[in-house]
Amino acid sequence: MASDAPPATSYAPPAVPSGVAAVFLTIPFAFFLPELVFGFWVWTLVAATHVAEPLLHGWVLYVSLTSFLISLMFLMSYLFGFYKRFESWRVLDSLYHGTTGILYMSAAVLQAYATIISEKEQNHYYINVAASFFAFLTTLLYILHAFSIYYH
Repeated sequence: MASDAPPATSYAPPAVPSGVAAVFLTIPFAFFLPELVFGFWVWTLVAATHVAEPLLHGWVLYVSLTSFLISLMFLMSYLFGFYKRFESWRVLDSLYHGTTGILYMSAAVLQAYATIISEKEQNHYYINVAASFFAFLTTLLYILHAFSIYYH
């Protein structure tokens, strides 16, 4: 006899916690605020330095600004519930944060190289050191977010 009941192994994606406080306190989504804050610092500090190598600074600014804006859109979609329209939101989120982690790693390495180049200029050197630190920290946060949302 055939049964009309749905299969017992149906996949139901885990829901994002509701409420602003719950989103910011749940582990995969708690990375959003530090990603945005540290990414903003990278973007601001690089924009405040003397441009010795335009291609280096241009790539770092592009990655940090684009990542900031897209991460802000992801955060807004979670807060307003837009993610509920799509079944594969976890895959999209994991792919975005994984790709951004790789791009941020390239930007962090280039920013570290720009820091080495600017060692002679004491005023801009310390700003570049701070930008390099925050770039590597933001890279770590994006990679942690990608793995935690995938394995959540």
